[in-house]
Amino acid sequence: MSMWEQGLRLLLAVVIGCIIGIERERKNRPAGMRTHVLVCVGACIIALMESLMISDTITLNLNMNAQNTGIAISYGRISAQVVSGIGFLGAGTIFVSQKKIAGLTTAASLWNVACLGLAVGMGHYLVAIAGCAIVIITLSLLQRVVRVNAVKHVEVKFIHRVETIAFINDYFQSIGVKVLDIDFHVENKGKYNLYTNIYTLDMPGKTTYKDIVNKLSEYANIQGIRTRNT
Repeated sequence: MSMWEQGLRLLLAVVIGCIIGIERERKNRPAGMRTHVLVCVGACIIALMESLMISDTITLNLNMNAQNTGIAISYGRISAQVVSGIGFLGAGTIFVSQKKIAGLTTAASLWNVACLGLAVGMGHYLVAIAGCAIVIITLSLLQRVVRVNAVKHVEVKFIHRVETIAFINDYFQSIGVKVLDIDFHVENKGKYNLYTNIYTLDMPGKTTYKDIVNKLSEYANIQGIRTRNT
């Protein structure tokens, strides 16, 4: 393998890591452009080393052919350590806050970048470029095309129980939202009661929790509203 070929592979690893890292950094994720570039280049270096070792082994065996001896090498053992070892770095981007897990997508992007770096280092350019395109499409476009509304709980605090519940139920019915469960709580505030209803909702694809929160917050009797994971 020539020096310019090695340089080209390293450069492509930088470009791929940079592209994916910029997408993550724009969304203020734990691992940004520099982290993704370093992971991709590091994986590429490992793949280059393995490719050069194989090339050297083949050359050595050809030179020793007259003595009828041979040297064997286990292909892929070093690269396998990259695929498994990157899990430690990915785990560092995952954190739990208020019973909510964040950073899983960034951890997955780091693991993919390591795999793409290996592909580049081994000279599989088409696989690396196609893989980079798929990762970018998945990170930036897929969620816009396929909208998934996970089941959440909407907590609504309100006064004037009868008319407010009627308004909430009418609103849910008008947008096609089904109420799966309701948990409620009442606090006596002296002059009035403060009611808290926690709704578990089944929503149609076009409706978002942001739409519901914005609409319900406009009603005068509703004192507070928020979404909850549990």
